[in-house]
Amino acid sequence: MKKLIFLSLFSAILLACSNSGEKNESTFSSTNTTSTESTSSANPSYDPNRGEGKFTHVDVSPTLDATMADAGNKVYTVKCSACHKLTDEKLVGPGWKGVTQRHTAEWIMNFVTNTDDMLTKDPKAQAMLEICLVRMPNQHLTDQEARDVYEFMRKNDGVK
Repeated sequence: MKKLIFLSLFSAILLACSNSGEKNESTFSSTNTTSTESTSSANPSYDPNRGEGKFTHVDVSPTLDATMADAGNKVYTVKCSACHKLTDEKLVGPGWKGVTQRHTAEWIMNFVTNTDDMLTKDPKAQAMLEICLVRMPNQHLTDQEARDVYEFMRKNDGVK
């Protein structure tokens, strides 16, 4: 029975971490009334508060956007839950409890959309890698999916 559970868990992680080789490109619409991101085609220099990537500013409402959080929950279920718990407990990767208090929205969104560069250049990402010992695979999240996941993280951290 234990072998079956282990095999099922291993298969789920393998499936979640695999990609089809296709890159899902999406532009984030600045017409969203609850949040807009300023992105630039030229990547500004590295900033330790925002990390390495195109997100330089994310407008975050003081209240939760429930629609985005629900969409983020769906992304979490498919692409993140095999490695991350919603508590502070480490699974394969670190738990998500309190993540929005530890990192800026820009840093989180740059990390989930630009994982390889962040793990190469960002000291906070490298410190997490030393603890977890497993590189997070690039899940090829679109800009909108990254924003939805961030909103779900805020919901998980108790934002109403």
